[in-house]
Amino acid sequence: MRSPSGSGADRRPASRAPCSCAAGIIRHVFVADLRHYLDLPDTAPGPARRLGRHLTSVVRAATVGPADSAWTSALRCRRRPGHRACPGRLMLFRADLPAPIEWQCSSCGDQGTISGWEHSPFDLRRSGPTHRREHGPQLLISDEVADVLRDLLLLDPDSERLVFSARASEDGALLAADEDDLEELAGFVAAEANHEANRRRQRRLDEAFDVLSDASGPGH
Repeated sequence: MRSPSGSGADRRPASRAPCSCAAGIIRHVFVADLRHYLDLPDTAPGPARRLGRHLTSVVRAATVGPADSAWTSALRCRRRPGHRACPGRLMLFRADLPAPIEWQCSSCGDQGTISGWEHSPFDLRRSGPTHRREHGPQLLISDEVADVLRDLLLLDPDSERLVFSARASEDGALLAADEDDLEELAGFVAAEANHEANRRRQRRLDEAFDVLSDASGPGH
């Protein structure tokens, strides 16, 4: 995983730059400037809005994760090779110095860089020293529940960091959280479910609430 030369100089919202890889294979790196995707109007085309959501999710995960160390997040690849969902997760790298965020799919190899993310609303870096939980409790959740949590609109910054720090697992996503974290997160899910008009999304929120409540209840 590496940044293509000149990635930060591209003045277009997004482009694909060729990158020479092992065995002579030429892959294309998706180069994006997050600033072009902030505050998109409601009239913006659907693909542009979906791409914007994808880029902001990558930025949130990369900025809550460790700097100068590549790690595999629970974010799923958005590509559909052969009209089937790619099973890969996004591997992320963020340098400690201001530089484009790098991402790459663990399965299909799709990759890209994101510049213009610093000090945006999706930059979740803490201003002071960080205290990462190295060996704390972890909860295994399904990819579907992880998707619901990432789509929550009412999260406070600490809960947002918790959700986007989830790491990939063979069976879903690993959430590093203790009982207090889960109870607080369940509260946000319940608040959003109570005001959700879309019945399908409300069912998904209810399912996520049940998972978090069961995990934080007595005996867990």
